[in-house]
Amino acid sequence: MNKIRAAAVQFEHTPGDKKKNFARIHHFTELAQRDKVDLLVFPECCITGYFFLRHLSRKEISALAEPVPEGPSSQELVRLSRDTGMTIGAGLVEITQDGRLFNTWVAALPDGRTYRHRKLHAFVSEHLDSGNEFTVFGDPHGVRLGVLTCYDNNLVENVRITALMGAEVILAPHQTGGVRSPDAHAMGVVERALWDNRRTNPEAIENEFRGDKGRGWLLRWLPSRAHDNGVFYVMANGVGVDDDEIRTGNSMILDPYGRILAETWKADDDMVVAGLDPALRERNTGRRWIVTRRPELYGPIAKPTGAERPTREVRFDGKGV
Repeated sequence: MNKIRAAAVQFEHTPGDKKKNFARIHHFTELAQRDKVDLLVFPECCITGYFFLRHLSRKEISALAEPVPEGPSSQELVRLSRDTGMTIGAGLVEITQDGRLFNTWVAALPDGRTYRHRKLHAFVSEHLDSGNEFTVFGDPHGVRLGVLTCYDNNLVENVRITALMGAEVILAPHQTGGVRSPDAHAMGVVERALWDNRRTNPEAIENEFRGDKGRGWLLRWLPSRAHDNGVFYVMANGVGVDDDEIRTGNSMILDPYGRILAETWKADDDMVVAGLDPALRERNTGRRWIVTRRPELYGPIAKPTGAERPTREVRFDGKGV
């Protein structure tokens, strides 16, 4: 792994307005280029919009979706990557030749290559299929990158497999925080009025973002994903109004010990930047633990227990987050 500069962006997307959302992507791409960033990570579905998809018919989602990488949004990311020399990734809804729909995150590389990650645990719409492949690739900056989208990161198996496939940095585009949950210990709704009044009373909304509805929840599990697998984490989250919920931002970059290199709890569009030093992986605790694995003991992990349920069913049935 080479030393690189990584950036995680948060911005409030506009549902269904790709032109407006790309204006924000262009803005932060310019800022990142000035800051000599090598790797620029945007949130899940930030090109198309996210939570409003649950209200759309298959026909309506299909009209919004694009093929990857042939579609105009993917090609614009390719152009930006080539022009700036940065690896740039952002999320949208993908449509395949046979009409299947996916929550897809597109990574564009300066040498013209593209990679896509289809979210493994899609749930926002019954019309979106879940992906069945892990995504790990090398970029021209000499780094092995893995992608896990939002809920994908919740399951420890996904992160471990991605690390075992050689990922040194995990890119984690999200739309989370401020989520309705029947579990009083897992997030909770942020009042819309606090967001609307953020200019006159920033302290109130920032307290929510830094608390258990945002940062507090993320820090219960995200650092352990980085530490236990000896990987850097670049988490880019949405912020602000997302249908009837308020995303909490909290975009952050973690080192392989789970320590925060850069973060924001700003109630606004923002970008955090950090240098990723490969020396931190040389004798990292998580990497040392991985080499002491005993795979012959782990067969039960891959065997169904009978309790497995679809992600969408668990997310929206009032019994899970």
